[in-house]
Amino acid sequence: MNELSCKVLIIGGGPGGYVCAIKAGQLGLDAILVEAERIGGTCLNVGCIPSKALIHAAETFHGQTDEAALAAMGIAAAAPRLDYAKTVAWKDGIVSRLTTGVGGLLKKAGVRSLRGRAALVDGKTAVVAADTGQSRIRCEHLVIATGSEPATLPALSFGGDVISSTEALALRAPPRTLAVIGAGYIGLELGMAFAKLGVEVTVVEALGRVLPLYDAELTAPVARRLGDLGVKLYLNARAEGFAQGELRLTRGDGAELKLKADKVLVAVGRRPRTQGLESLDLAMSGPFLRIDERCATSMRNVWAIGDVTGEPMLAHRASAQGEMVAEIICGKKRAFDHVAIPAVTFTDPEVVSVGLSPEAARAKGEIRVAMFPFRASGRALTLQRDDGFVRVVARADNHVVLGVQAVGAGVSELSAAFALALEMGARLEDVAATIHAHPTLSEAFNEAAHAGLGHALHI
Repeated sequence: MNELSCKVLIIGGGPGGYVCAIKAGQLGLDAILVEAERIGGTCLNVGCIPSKALIHAAETFHGQTDEAALAAMGIAAAAPRLDYAKTVAWKDGIVSRLTTGVGGLLKKAGVRSLRGRAALVDGKTAVVAADTGQSRIRCEHLVIATGSEPATLPALSFGGDVISSTEALALRAPPRTLAVIGAGYIGLELGMAFAKLGVEVTVVEALGRVLPLYDAELTAPVARRLGDLGVKLYLNARAEGFAQGELRLTRGDGAELKLKADKVLVAVGRRPRTQGLESLDLAMSGPFLRIDERCATSMRNVWAIGDVTGEPMLAHRASAQGEMVAEIICGKKRAFDHVAIPAVTFTDPEVVSVGLSPEAARAKGEIRVAMFPFRASGRALTLQRDDGFVRVVARADNHVVLGVQAVGAGVSELSAAFALALEMGARLEDVAATIHAHPTLSEAFNEAAHAGLGHALHI
């Protein structure tokens, strides 16, 4: 057995783990990164990146089939043909390019990487069955970044034609019919993408509306778009089982239904990967590892970052935590006290939420809420996508911005501006006084701030 030692041992090579390792190397810390599968973790390999590639391909394909939209611009196009094998190859090429790039960054930072599964002996020791043989690694600091995995349902265990998002992104051909269990961001992102590729999609949701973590006003445009795409939606319904190509449902009123489906995508959330941590005496917060504002666990010099520590399960949160932990280990005084962590859903239209919703803000005091609709945006009209809006939530007394939400085509690119406004403690007056380029979708942020001050310009 190889005997290795290091200052920092990171278990998990996703957006949290590899960023922590790179930062540690940049700071001169001796770091070893262990990843059981591929560098980049779920997000880069079977999540964020491949799903967005598929969504873009589906949108491009669907755009060529929308005869009414094309005719309005004076465009007549031949019927497009989908070569899904090439689509998959293009998607996989992007993933390969990025994972190779991350590997290069780790080497550049002087990080040693091992591909294998780590068995933790204690908070200072791990045994890794790596592709280069078995190694025992001793460390001063242990960083747990094991991430999460798709959650299952008792009635629909994964296997065969019952798939998770991982298998959905690895299909070699689109199914003729697809049933999606769960109308959260994963289910709707993939469901809408497959609908645009010509798949007959049905979405089943146990609650009363889609994207239930957002407010109804914000998700209404997404619900309308589902109808436009021909997606069948069953709300207040539960999946009871799947056999011989039939999905059994029970609706809220007790009625039972059977739906034909070639594939069933179970997208009911994700659960933390805590298997293999049993040898450590770690305090838990439900199914997640409990951490403080420094990402410290209940064991000295054992840290945890990313999805394994709870919501929000977002890659950029994990990366920020990983960077911070490396700096703390290096001796810097840091704490995770970000005001805003943007949440983006890449549905059609996209949804962005930063900071407090109107409901959450009202619980803290008097507020102002104002919005600017994209139907009044010149840029949105030129893109043929005027559905949605930007909404600003601010304190009533001093106008400090507490939250910003948006729904619309391409609004994910506005998330950084929203988050920056909150981190900098901007007031409505600051946003309104900032010159926004014309014609851009970002003007809607400026216009919403004007509306919050009582003097809207273009509505």
